[in-house]
Amino acid sequence: MKITVLNGTDVVGCTYQIKEGFLGPLRNSHEIIEFYPKDMAQFCCGCKICFLKDAALCPSADKVMPIWQAIMAADLIVVAAPVYGLGIPAALKALLDHLCVRWMVHRPEEDMFTKRAVVITNCIGPPFLAKSAQRDVVNTLSWLGISSIKRLGIGLLEGVIWEDLSLKRREDILKKAKNIGEKCVNSRPAGKSMKTRLRFLMCGKMQKSVLKKHKVPTADNLHWIERGWIKSGE
Repeated sequence: MKITVLNGTDVVGCTYQIKEGFLGPLRNSHEIIEFYPKDMAQFCCGCKICFLKDAALCPSADKVMPIWQAIMAADLIVVAAPVYGLGIPAALKALLDHLCVRWMVHRPEEDMFTKRAVVITNCIGPPFLAKSAQRDVVNTLSWLGISSIKRLGIGLLEGVIWEDLSLKRREDILKKAKNIGEKCVNSRPAGKSMKTRLRFLMCGKMQKSVLKKHKVPTADNLHWIERGWIKSGE
């Protein structure tokens, strides 16, 4: 299995330890590539060239394209991030913004429908505080076409230093992360959920509507036409 990991922090702290609890048992038998904030793009400047023409022309394409190619090559996508101000870190949010052009409503890729994803978050406080941060990531992953998305939210009321947690607490967290990792790699191949199918159908109707109104197909229209999802002149 190929696994692509998007890390929201470079710090070797609590989030790192939880992520390693997930990935550690998988490292010897699976191909894993990881990206960190230093690998991610600057914030979207709003030039819209990705929507109007091609994502490869984005001013940040040199950063975004290698990550997107790794996502496309992966069977499992892991997003691991601490929670900052009830949200995800800025570098990770900037990357997700650049991926909007790949959403089903614009230019989806069929390969995304068979991928799995896991969102790992760590926050100071009760786990429910991580929900808003997880929601941003899950929204992007689901609109990219992924139906199978698991969440692991850890709330550390005890503090911010991993070594300060009791041994039992650390073992419990790592066991939980390991179990989710094992379930992901041992599960059947993922497929489209009913929700994803309905979203895709809705987006197809939107593309047909736009195509009727324009004499020249948009870049999104061409993407759908090239894949046989809609027909020119419909």
